[in-house]
Amino acid sequence: MRKISVIMAVVFSLMIGFSALAQDDLSPERKQAIDSLALEKVRDLSKYVSIIGNKSTPWSEANRVIDRAEELFMSGAEMGVSSLSSPEVRYYNVRQYFERLMRLNYDRVEIEWFKIEYVSDLQRQPDGTYVGVITIFQKFSAYDKEGGLIYEDTTKKDITVYVKRKETQIGGRIIGFWDVLLGDIRVKETKK
Repeated sequence: MRKISVIMAVVFSLMIGFSALAQDDLSPERKQAIDSLALEKVRDLSKYVSIIGNKSTPWSEANRVIDRAEELFMSGAEMGVSSLSSPEVRYYNVRQYFERLMRLNYDRVEIEWFKIEYVSDLQRQPDGTYVGVITIFQKFSAYDKEGGLIYEDTTKKDITVYVKRKETQIGGRIIGFWDVLLGDIRVKETKK
């Protein structure tokens, strides 16, 4: 009798394990919803970058937007900065990047992101996390007091996207959901 109980417990555990694994797989519909959420987060980041980089944004508002922008990222994520004047790409943690952007020494800055699209499909990792890459192009323009263009470049950047299964408790029930967070933003190419 004890052997049967042990065998039943093992079979039951395996069933629960396989059920949990099946829930971690992404159906085409769920994948499409996650892709849309990831692209939306990148578009939000694009808006935040424009607000923070805009010299007419009040300091307190820029700091509030920095806090919101940080929430889009995984802990420890870095953002790359490049320039036409140097082949070196420098990487800063997310908050440092935004604070530097806020303090740029130009009278007016315009930052526009375009051609935002997935370049690699979400790939499942051994820990159950899905990872993909979204590519964007960023046009950076800086102006002097008279409105004259001082500097301009276009940079291709790859944004790593992480999709993780998480749980939250609502009304005493545990609810599972997929969360999308941004990772490192790597500079691929900078042109005039």
